[in-house]
Amino acid sequence: MALMTGEQYIESLRRLKTRVYMFGEQVENWVDHPIIRPSINSVAMTYDLVQDPEYADLMTAKSSLTGKTINRFTHLHQSTDDLIRKVKMQRLLGQKTGACFQRCVGMDAFNAVFSTTYELDEAKGTKYHENFVKFLEMIQDEDLVVDGAMTDPKGDRGKAPHAQPDKDLFLRIAERRPDGIVVRGAKAHQTGAVNSHWHLIMPTIAMREADADYAVSFACPSDAEGLFMVYGRQSCDTRKLEDPCSVDVGNSRFGGQEALVVFDDVFIP
Repeated sequence: MALMTGEQYIESLRRLKTRVYMFGEQVENWVDHPIIRPSINSVAMTYDLVQDPEYADLMTAKSSLTGKTINRFTHLHQSTDDLIRKVKMQRLLGQKTGACFQRCVGMDAFNAVFSTTYELDEAKGTKYHENFVKFLEMIQDEDLVVDGAMTDPKGDRGKAPHAQPDKDLFLRIAERRPDGIVVRGAKAHQTGAVNSHWHLIMPTIAMREADADYAVSFACPSDAEGLFMVYGRQSCDTRKLEDPCSVDVGNSRFGGQEALVVFDDVFIP
């Protein structure tokens, strides 16, 4: 599949059945909502700059998995030069949008989970690394946005996950099945969650044996059955609803967003 344009990215979001809530109500057309759209525009810039000959070399990389040209936000870092180009790419996007472009945590998550699953398989004889590589190849080939999600609501931070009065304050495995797991809980303050195609979930803290149900990492699409997003309120979010010609409207074209991502018994194959 060819690298997407910004407009193709926006249209790809319309095809998702993502459940988004704001101000206590479900937002049916969240892609065009005036508060949410500026954050989508910021992510779209990560696609549009790929199409610009002036920036294409910086915004793309050759996949270490497939050898294909991919968006650098889906790349596994291979060298010091890759890291330098990553920082230059982020600086360029900051200059172009004046806002958060919401793909950095997902990119970092790819690199962390890639190495962690490799080490796990080497130690335990599992096949998690193989599963992850297949997942990442799909993300690269389809040119998708992935939200890297770690932060749990946590509850009493003096207690381990298994010791919480409410067991769902840390995301956990609620049921194990022969064909997968069912997860329950939430991930909080997830940057770009609403604007992402997929979510890559990781534990928020180091776990001990008693917390085995909480030591889980997986990926799922944004419109998975049982997954809901509560748009995170910001102090100036309603400025986006004001007259775009107003001197006080702020950055009306671009923006960022976070969400509480709720997993209400989501099946993970």
